[in-house]
Amino acid sequence: MVKGSLALLGVVVLLVAGCGGGGKSSSSTGTQGGNKIKVGLVTDIGGLNDRGFNHLSYVGLLRAQNDFGIQQRVYQAKSTQEYVPNLSTFARQNYDLTIGVGFTEATAIDTAAHNFPNSRFAIVDVDQTEEPHKPANLLGLLFREQETGYLVGYLAGLEEKRMPGKDVIGSVGGQKQPPVDRFIAGYQAGAKAADPGITLLNGYSEDFQDQAKCKQVALNQIEQGASVIFQVAGGCGLGALDAAKEKHVWGIGVDADQSFLGSYILTSAVKRVDTAVYLAIKSVVDGKFKGGNMVFGLKKNGVGIGTISPKVPQAEVAKVNQIRAEIISGKIKNIPTEVP
Repeated sequence: MVKGSLALLGVVVLLVAGCGGGGKSSSSTGTQGGNKIKVGLVTDIGGLNDRGFNHLSYVGLLRAQNDFGIQQRVYQAKSTQEYVPNLSTFARQNYDLTIGVGFTEATAIDTAAHNFPNSRFAIVDVDQTEEPHKPANLLGLLFREQETGYLVGYLAGLEEKRMPGKDVIGSVGGQKQPPVDRFIAGYQAGAKAADPGITLLNGYSEDFQDQAKCKQVALNQIEQGASVIFQVAGGCGLGALDAAKEKHVWGIGVDADQSFLGSYILTSAVKRVDTAVYLAIKSVVDGKFKGGNMVFGLKKNGVGIGTISPKVPQAEVAKVNQIRAEIISGKIKNIPTEVP
């Protein structure tokens, strides 16, 4: 599903950045139950070409446009100061649903939803119950990132255990945010379960855009012996994967299946943001939208593991599949969600 969606990247250039610069709206409009459905999407500053998080949100939006005939429009924020204006513009224009993408928009969407109580809002990676105003018109789209993190970490641990030399793996986060840390905490727990003696390295670039920052964090970890690098930093994380490629170690992608980047990708911790966005829109189309939270984990196929490198022994693949089944069944539970 994700690989097929990559062809949509070419469409992204048609969308302009930021509310202030004006937007290109979809030429396709439709009705549902006699009412025109309009959906606005506000990306974080990573933009639609991040090959992951924001792009997947757009894929879900396009799928809804295709299936339901909605009218859609996207604003790509160039700075965090544009979040509130962009979200508020859609509300003022009476859009049926306004979607924010990412934890960095948490405060902004709380403000917008509070200021426009008669408008509907949804946001990826933000818990509605933890927002200051807890807006009744806000739907949080949450994921159990720790579950997919555990799977890719377990595979990393198996690989390290099999290969000669000291067992060391690394992870590069963007900012220290709950969804980022859920990925990393799961990754570390899974690796420890597979290889109790493994050494875990972790660092944050404090950036989701600048690839050079993530690359430097990854290079530092590789210098310390890491032979697997897991990126959890959006577009910036592509720099961490580039470091893995350059130094001939394994890289692990995030959000989308990033195996298309090359044979050095061990696997990816897939987060089906596109599915969540699509279902949020569907709830409006069906007249069933309500505030609160929707949570997506392995059991609902909301997260998963991406393509595993063909270089990995089938015995390891089978073991990872077994671990996946044990998480779904509840045999493996209480996977950590916080990084010390």
